[in-house]
Amino acid sequence: MDLVANKMEIQELGFSVIDHVFTDQEVEAILSAIKIADSTKETFRKSENLFAIRRFLKEVPDTADLIFNQKVKAIVQELFGKDYFLVKSIYFDKPETSNWFVPYHQDLTISVDHNAKIPGYGPYTRKNDQFAVQPPLHILEGNFTIRIHLDDTNERNGALKVITNSHRKGIYRPETIDWSIESEVSCKVNRGSLMIMKPLLLHSSSRTSNHKKRRVIHLEFSNQHLPKELHWSEYFNF
Repeated sequence: MDLVANKMEIQELGFSVIDHVFTDQEVEAILSAIKIADSTKETFRKSENLFAIRRFLKEVPDTADLIFNQKVKAIVQELFGKDYFLVKSIYFDKPETSNWFVPYHQDLTISVDHNAKIPGYGPYTRKNDQFAVQPPLHILEGNFTIRIHLDDTNERNGALKVITNSHRKGIYRPETIDWSIESEVSCKVNRGSLMIMKPLLLHSSSRTSNHKKRRVIHLEFSNQHLPKELHWSEYFNF
């Protein structure tokens, strides 16, 4: 597997797409495990526009071996190194009739186990029983996200739009985007493929207009250990 071009794209553009990482059979096995999971738990969010599972690997553990096959492990190690571990997992199901959209933003927080008063960490937020905090910039710069697409995704069913190279500009507020110099790209990703992106990349998601589902597994990775007073809310060394 030659990932040199993908590594350069991530460094320069802030994202890259790797096609055909999972076969149709492997995708169906993942979806089957999700289908039989107990959806009555509070980590399962249901609405007309979105179905989501927070702490996905903990709630649907049968998917772990399916997701972290030898191909995915090789991709992570070759692109980023052998010292990375998973720190957050979410499953998104954007239904065919969804009007749910997300405006441009950066992923500026990490999920942690509690609110600890530590210089450089803050502000904190809490949603249900999960804490999130904005960490020092170097932690966000070192992290990366893998999005596993379980459906073909394009600009008509909520594919991400990104502003290339914005991950190299620190904290970049959406209201200050200068469209005369920035370049927007719609990220088409086929079923069974990966989109890898940096958390500081400005990205958004549109409403669905083609009546097709968009199911995505969102995985965040880090190789950095937090101060001893604080811990990642999820930790999985694959």
